[in-house]
Amino acid sequence: MDRRQFVLLSTLFSGISVVNTAAAQFNFGKALEAGQTLLQSETLSDDQLRNYFDQMAADSDNRNRVAGSNDPYGKRLTKLTRGLENYDGLALDYKVYLTPQINAFAMANGTIRVYSGLMDKFTDDEIRYVIGHEIGHVKSGHTKARIQAAMRTSALKSAVAATGGKAAELAESQLGELFGQVITAQHSQANEREADDYALGFMNANRYPAMACVSALEKLDTLSGGGNASWLSTHPSPRERAARLKSQV
Repeated sequence: MDRRQFVLLSTLFSGISVVNTAAAQFNFGKALEAGQTLLQSETLSDDQLRNYFDQMAADSDNRNRVAGSNDPYGKRLTKLTRGLENYDGLALDYKVYLTPQINAFAMANGTIRVYSGLMDKFTDDEIRYVIGHEIGHVKSGHTKARIQAAMRTSALKSAVAATGGKAAELAESQLGELFGQVITAQHSQANEREADDYALGFMNANRYPAMACVSALEKLDTLSGGGNASWLSTHPSPRERAARLKSQV
């Protein structure tokens, strides 16, 4: 056991009293396994993490109807993201999911998915704000931190055990669980502010109207009473965020 594993185990054991020898033996084995899993999750390379995001993106694309290059939604997204295929060190892969849900998400491997329901409600510049916001989550390390946290759970233990420098192939059920923990879980208010600040800088840097950030959030607030605004479940408090950005604009 190296020093890092010992530190992890010391943390796990702090405050625990041992009842008997058999229990101590059992608990030590469990804690050792948990400590090793935590250590592995924190030391996964960027290439290994990218492999997991690639698997998640492929699985998500297979589960959804993706707009083709000749589809009106596909054409619109291609047009409004022209020149943004590579941005701030990220090679970005844009696609549209054909669904009435109002949603969008990004992954640390450059995956960006925009739902047609959101495109129906938003202007081009408001969609650009959403894209900038999602890139902000990636650049701020929010998705990377989430996947590391998810890899600590017992159900994903086997995924952490990478061999030969390559990430393990995930089962379909594991991919679904990982997607839920990394993509569809609600962001914290601090993460939201950080992503919004990035989006505002993104809009200004590319000479898009910054007020589109505000109008998009105000629109989301109006839509919050509907059942299809899925983006609201992972990106809370649009009214407060709109007011905050409006003061900066």
